[in-house]
Amino acid sequence: MKAILLALGAGVCWGVGEVFTRSVLHSGKVGPITAITIRTTVALPVLWAAYFLAMHVWGSEPRGWWRAEPAILLKLVLGSGLVAGAAAMIFFYASLKFGEVSTVKPIAFATAPALAVLLGWLALGERMTAHKAIGVLLILAGVIVLTGGSHAPKPVEPMIRSS
Repeated sequence: MKAILLALGAGVCWGVGEVFTRSVLHSGKVGPITAITIRTTVALPVLWAAYFLAMHVWGSEPRGWWRAEPAILLKLVLGSGLVAGAAAMIFFYASLKFGEVSTVKPIAFATAPALAVLLGWLALGERMTAHKAIGVLLILAGVIVLTGGSHAPKPVEPMIRSS
């Protein structure tokens, strides 16, 4: 249950945050790389504080991660840092600059779990079940339904102005 509540919290934060980000990017005054740089600059002190608390107060982080085997550190730097961190944010923020959050977000955030289930099965040896396969198909079908109406009428006045 804890994992589900934390995941819901992440989804709420990303949903709200990306609405603000899209508004900023569509103002024409900030570009995707600037937005990512500001996001990262603001996030880093918070993340380091959370790391300190997790390490020294809550005791929930393993100590000595920097002494892990080179293969683990390489996966951390390349996979988490460069691919999921930098490259994904650049692609995502660039897509927000050109598209609507109601189209871009579902595509990006449905591709991730679909690919995670497939890679979990193929690369990590996780069990592939009928429920997982059906779930992935339903997620992808939902995104097609959500984003398929490219000729839909313009929405009513937005609540958040990008002035």
